[in-house]
Amino acid sequence: MEIKELKIVEEAKKPLSMNPKKFALWLFMVSVMMLFGAWTSAYLVKRADAGWAEIVLPERFLINTIIIVASSISLIIAYRAAKKDNLSRVKTGLILTFVLGVAFVAGQILGYGDLIRLNEYFTGGAVSHSFIYVLTGVHGLHMISGIIFLGLVLADAFRYRIHSKNMLRLEMCSTYWHFLGGLWLYLFVFLKLYP
Repeated sequence: MEIKELKIVEEAKKPLSMNPKKFALWLFMVSVMMLFGAWTSAYLVKRADAGWAEIVLPERFLINTIIIVASSISLIIAYRAAKKDNLSRVKTGLILTFVLGVAFVAGQILGYGDLIRLNEYFTGGAVSHSFIYVLTGVHGLHMISGIIFLGLVLADAFRYRIHSKNMLRLEMCSTYWHFLGGLWLYLFVFLKLYP
């Protein structure tokens, strides 16, 4: 009588994988988070120094906060519409997001004018004033890159390249846009709590 060996064969586990472009985007966002984390840490350290002047945030920055939240909502609407192949709603949502993004950047530029009227200059004044320009300015540069990315996705939408079977570019743009919105909310609350 022959005894057969019982072999247990494990199913091969699928490795965790992510689209390389998404992975690169996440690496970029993590590096941006680290950069802003370092700057806000330096802000807190310098705030303890003698001669620190309180920052007065312009009211326009609150309006910009509302604008950026509205832009995230319109992008969510566009994303959901793309999943349902409602292409006219995708275009409308993307156009609205684009316009709100431009309005945000324009509001930031006008906010710098408000800062100057409040005698908060980038140089020649208190260190605290320099921080507000650096934090909001670098965020503004990232917003401009987000608007460019959004413009490319919008062009794709008008070429009917954004739909339920082709979501990668819109997913990446949404991820980046919501990240920038969250980063602004963080900066705004941080500067309100620690003037």
